[in-house]
Parts: sequence; structure tokens; C-alpha cells
Amino acid sequence: MDGKARVMPGENPLAPLCIEKAIPLNLEMFERALKIKGLKIVFGTDAVAGAHGRNAEEAIYRVEKGGQDAIAVIVSMTSLAAESIGLGDKIGMLAPGYEADIVAVAGDPLRDIAALRNVRFVMKGGKVYKFERYGPTRMEATGSLLSILPRSL
Repeated sequence: MDGKARVMPGENPLAPLCIEKAIPLNLEMFERALKIKGLKIVFGTDAVAGAHGRNAEEAIYRVEKGGQDAIAVIVSMTSLAAESIGLGDKIGMLAPGYEADIVAVAGDPLRDIAALRNVRFVMKGGKVYKFERYGPTRMEATGSLLSILPRSL
């Protein structure tokens, strides 16, 4: 999502050129979609080799270049995505009876979407996979978003 397409091993060397030409067209289409009242824009991926784990970059791009609200991007990545694949009653939000899948970041992604680059805590199915302390913390739940924020805020 940095605007620089790369050739992957075994890929057609013209592919990055085609991708770079498509980015402005996709951005224009995305901006038009945002103007359609009630349209559900779901965050998903058809990531190719080498692109996995870069979803935060697309979310940041949607906010900074596409004009989507940060909360709308986060909802599209969580509860709306779960709903779209028929799992809205099991995953996609923090609620009793749902899977305990949590990603927490350093900072407030509602104020600065780039905070999504700073993942400090990951839990899937109740099992912690990553935990990096980010100073003294307090837990703050806002809607379906959980942030770990410094105590001083």
C-alpha cells in the first residue's frame, strides 16, 4: 500500500506496472463508494505471497488517502467482515459468547490510524500470542474496539 508494486518470484514482470496504474482507479472507485449511503464496505484481502500481515497499511491508506473515517475502517475489519462471511454471531466484536480474538495497539487509532502499525497484544481464541508492555496501562473499551492506552491519558 506504499504505492510501490514489487515483482514477486515467478510473477509477470509487468504486473507491478499494471498494479501501479490501477491504484488511482481503485482509489477513485473507493471514494465514490464512500458516498453511497448505507453501502457496507467490507475489509478483506486477496493478498498474494509477500503481502500477508500488511492489512494495517491498507487501513491507513483508506483513512489518509481515501477519506474513510477511522472507526468505519476498524468496524469493516472486525464486525462487518465477520458478518459478511456468516460468522457475525461468533467473531468480530468483544462480547460474551464470542471468540476472544483481540488485537491491541500502542496509541489511539481513532485519532491516528497509523497506530495500527504498533501492535502490542494479540489474542486468538483466548490464547495470547503476543504481549509487549507499553508503559503503565489501563484498559478502555469503546464500542467494539479495545485499546490499551497509557495511564497518563
